[in-house]
Amino acid sequence: MKIQPQNVVSLTYDLYVNQDGAEVLVESTTQEQPLTFLFGVGQMLPKFEENLSNLSTGDSYDFRLSAEDAYGEYDDEAVANLPIEMFNGNEMPVIGSVLPLQDNQGNHFQGQVVSIAEDAVIVDLNHPMAGQELHFKGSILNVRPANPEELSHGHAHGPDGHHQH
Repeated sequence: MKIQPQNVVSLTYDLYVNQDGAEVLVESTTQEQPLTFLFGVGQMLPKFEENLSNLSTGDSYDFRLSAEDAYGEYDDEAVANLPIEMFNGNEMPVIGSVLPLQDNQGNHFQGQVVSIAEDAVIVDLNHPMAGQELHFKGSILNVRPANPEELSHGHAHGPDGHHQH
């Protein structure tokens, strides 16, 4: 069965990025714990799905996404100074830690602490993989039509989905 929108897809992948001129494995899934998602609803990077769109159960794949097609180029402007008062009564974050943040519109995102000044905590709001070309290798384990509940919820359920009850 070829992958179509509104199919539940289970796959394995190894994700490599280039670090200091060498490809380094940074993320991996297995047949026992695959990535399972509802195809075509915007859960995954659009170009990731585009590269999978003609595949079927049992097919292997190997493709690269440019930084632009993945998490975007690194933005030097995407650094914020959080007033030190935000942390009064809380433990001061450490450099390298990731803070869950929320903007005035209620959107959730993360920032990595890059330094701590006298009056502010400086966080980098870029995605950790911004500016990176992503290299995916893996295979399609299963493709099946989504059931009505999955379609209404917008994600996969069951033993090969997100919610295991």
